[in-house]
Amino acid sequence: MRLVIQRVLHAEVAVSGEQIGKIGKGLLVLVGIGSEDTEKDVDRYLSKLIRLRIFEDQNGKTNLSLSDVGGGLLLVSQFTLLADVSEGNRPGFSGAGDPERAEELYEYMIRRARETVPVVEHGSFGADMQVSLTNDGPFTIVLDESTMKRKKET
Repeated sequence: MRLVIQRVLHAEVAVSGEQIGKIGKGLLVLVGIGSEDTEKDVDRYLSKLIRLRIFEDQNGKTNLSLSDVGGGLLLVSQFTLLADVSEGNRPGFSGAGDPERAEELYEYMIRRARETVPVVEHGSFGADMQVSLTNDGPFTIVLDESTMKRKKET
């Protein structure tokens, strides 16, 4: 799984020119689901995402989470986040999840997010979408296995 998290002042997603999701202040999250991902992975990543302290407090320090600022969440599926460009110049997507299973996990993520975040909007899985945003900062974080691993004690 790979999430690209962008702190935004506002963001929206459209399909064929029709807006299908929109948030004000909050997080736009591009979601790439891999072939080995499970509900447990979704829960782990979503928990981290919602608790990230990346919003500024009254002193300008990034100490506040999405819930602290009452922000919205816009989830947009994007299998291209799992592109493999290690050989040649044409990306390979063998690490991306099977579309049917990936869609199930994406829908699961939306349902789970709605349990704790008051405003959850989303894109349309597999659709050609247009995403627009005003990145606040800019502030962008990538969550994947390399950033989610716990440091080993020495």
